[in-house]
Amino acid sequence: MIQVTNLTKFFGPIQAVDHISFEVGKGEIVGFLGPNGAGKSTTMRILTTFLPATSGIASVAGYDVMNESIEVRRNIGYLPESVPLYPEMRVEEYLTYRAKLKGVERKTRNKRLEECLERCRIREVRRRLIGTLSKGYRQRVGLADALIHEPAILILDEPTTGLDPIQINETLNSIRELRSKHTILLSTHILDEVERTCDRVIIVNAGRIGLDKKLNDLGKDTAVIVVEVRGPTDQVANVLKTTEGIADVKSKSVGDGLTSYELTPQGDADPRELLFERISKNGWSIRKLDKRQRRLADHFLEVVHREQDRFPKMHDARVHGADGKGSSTSVKEKSA
Repeated sequence: MIQVTNLTKFFGPIQAVDHISFEVGKGEIVGFLGPNGAGKSTTMRILTTFLPATSGIASVAGYDVMNESIEVRRNIGYLPESVPLYPEMRVEEYLTYRAKLKGVERKTRNKRLEECLERCRIREVRRRLIGTLSKGYRQRVGLADALIHEPAILILDEPTTGLDPIQINETLNSIRELRSKHTILLSTHILDEVERTCDRVIIVNAGRIGLDKKLNDLGKDTAVIVVEVRGPTDQVANVLKTTEGIADVKSKSVGDGLTSYELTPQGDADPRELLFERISKNGWSIRKLDKRQRRLADHFLEVVHREQDRFPKMHDARVHGADGKGSSTSVKEKSA
């Protein structure tokens, strides 16, 4: 339903999107993640025909976003991060107006209106002025707008912004229910929402894709062992590194003389007993020794840190601007 091949986008000297390629299949819910300035919003705006790409190919529902933009718009429902609404209109008046603009036939218009009011849980405010609604309700009106013409594809940019925990839960449930009729590309900064809602995750950083995997496959990745030790950091790290069954060791101070170590085992090895023996033998105290599966947050941080380590100068230019005067990519993305 969505195909992207070698897509790039420059804002002056700043490369916001760097030759990314991915596909989203019919009925999938894909989380599109990344830190601020990673190129997420730029990519979504290209897919929704709000921005032209510098190079590369993108198609939505089989239509080219550059040459067949009208057909693309007929087949997508787009919820931007900041929802543009008419505050002087009433909710049902606004949605009826939007349905007309989107070509919803007269005979089905009222039915679609009622379905969207119900699905987005805004029936109780249908006759209220949009300008008097809370941010959470306005966000749900925007979602109803995206759904009103029953598009094949939904592109949702931060759909839970401004919602309280109950509203967030209801919105995520609604998104999950939509999978039977819609393909969904969902951008959010809240990783827990992705784990609860999505089938697959794409993580971008510095304009490149760092990870593209199904969430079920992420759970199969190697577990990590977390151990907190009170002792000389370098000596403890050396003991941990030389322990049989340990492939990698990362450390960080947690204060009060304690250091936390994240250990990557080799294969399916579980060397916790051996670790305990070696640490205790050296007279160091252990506050924590635990094995856990890597979560989405671990993969997210790994992608971000890996890209920063590989391209530190490019990352600095993206954050501070090519001239070093503080013009940020994220600001350019929002203003474009």
